[in-house]
Amino acid sequence: MSDTLKLAVNGTLMHGLELNGNLLAIGAIFGREATTEPAYRLWSIDDQYPAMVRVSDGGAAIAVEVWLVPAAGLATILLQEPPGLCIGKVRLTDGEIVLGVLGEPIACENKQEITQWGGWRTYIESLEIKQSSPLAQT
Repeated sequence: MSDTLKLAVNGTLMHGLELNGNLLAIGAIFGREATTEPAYRLWSIDDQYPAMVRVSDGGAAIAVEVWLVPAAGLATILLQEPPGLCIGKVRLTDGEIVLGVLGEPIACENKQEITQWGGWRTYIESLEIKQSSPLAQT
């Protein structure tokens, strides 16, 4: 599989979420669930998708999925990502360095930081719980 790359995704490209079909359409294969080293922060971009940024201080481990992506399809994935997202290198807790979807710092300005949830999936689940709460309906 020398013509495939490992790509860490942390938001809507994850299995079962809105843009996962973009990975499947280029023949990407799910590799594994993983976590970044504790050097990243995560923001919600208007509750539509996350942006993960590597930081020198105050970072946390963020839940990601590692996908095996055909090298020829990487540009297709990047071009289909929302504005403010890019591809960079991400270090996982096991020390492996893989390509990953990252956010441009400017995209995170004036957005809600969600690092404390440890990942996009946990954050969006908290929104669903909040919206279904009897208190939210009053």
